[in-house]
Amino acid sequence: MLDYFFKQLNLDLKKQGMATPQLIVDEAALKQNIQHVQVRLTHAQHLKPRLVVKSLACLDLLKMLSEQINTQRFMLFHQPHIIAILENFAEADILLGKPMPAQAVHHFYEQHSQWSDAKIQWLVDTTQRLKQYLEIAQAYSICLQMNIEIDVGLHRGGVQSTQQLTEILKLIQQYPQYLKLSGLMGYDAHVTKIPALIKKPGQAYQQSQQVYSEYQKLIQKQFPTLWNDNLCFNGGGSPTFSFHTTESVCNDLSFGSMLLKPSDFDSQFLAALRPALWIATPVLKVLSYTQLPAMSVLDKLPHKSKALFIYGGYWLANYVYPKQAHPHFLYGRSSNQELVNVPRDCDIQVDDFVFLRPTQSEAIIPQFSTLNLYQRNTFKTWQSFRE
Repeated sequence: MLDYFFKQLNLDLKKQGMATPQLIVDEAALKQNIQHVQVRLTHAQHLKPRLVVKSLACLDLLKMLSEQINTQRFMLFHQPHIIAILENFAEADILLGKPMPAQAVHHFYEQHSQWSDAKIQWLVDTTQRLKQYLEIAQAYSICLQMNIEIDVGLHRGGVQSTQQLTEILKLIQQYPQYLKLSGLMGYDAHVTKIPALIKKPGQAYQQSQQVYSEYQKLIQKQFPTLWNDNLCFNGGGSPTFSFHTTESVCNDLSFGSMLLKPSDFDSQFLAALRPALWIATPVLKVLSYTQLPAMSVLDKLPHKSKALFIYGGYWLANYVYPKQAHPHFLYGRSSNQELVNVPRDCDIQVDDFVFLRPTQSEAIIPQFSTLNLYQRNTFKTWQSFRE
């Protein structure tokens, strides 16, 4: 099936006159992935979906997904993306996925005072950072929505004890004019990454949920004035999407990468999803075998592979077509003209395309100015976020 797909894609790229590396989104695979998400969410209606912008960094792609998944909730990891989302989504609800340096928050309100009432949940992980945000709120006479990062097992920072959470909540409670609790954020990507010999994914997930639940109860019992039904209890990420849509103490679920399914997201828990993101790059040169510098003695040996030089290379991606394509382990990598070996009997010519599957969407999309939505024989070109 993939052989036919890449052969046809190669022909269609050449018909379009494309002659530089291209980032391709396969519409058919993307639609199937969207349908899977829609079905799972119908069985977990208490969960409100939130799209992770860094993993889907293209405005037109986000608009399509927002409409089809019926959400204007976004998780952002880059300050310049905030304005792009606010300007294009009238009901945007933004949750920062990592704590922003206080200076970045200061610059945002200094340069964009018209968005002082926008629904932005700033993420805080320590009392010290919260105090910095408090100073900003006081300086601009605004009330900031504070979402608190909690450590549910990933150990990448965030609140790790009830004492730490209590200190943060007390400070929020002390300054209601400037600070408002908006909820908690607990990222649990470790659940599917821990070797099963150490801890089974199901067990790791339940433990992370228990931690999350204890922090929720602390707010409800010890800070009733801060508790309300609109608090955002965000969890997930693509790796644990299937866990949360089965059972979750959260009411807000983030995901993004799995919709394009780069290879880092090949997992039994995402097996129903299809890869939808590809790099296509032209062949510049075809040599009958690899010639290593200063090693001409090897030229007389039998060679099993042709040597291609491609346009670009060294992406965070794996070669997938032609079959058995791979970089040469001695020649080295190149981001300008990478040498790629293919079997000697491979029928490939100059100007044909070689295809790679990215390992991550968030690392690859910003390297390309456009995404090409491949709609079987035709392409729709979208601008990406390049910041």
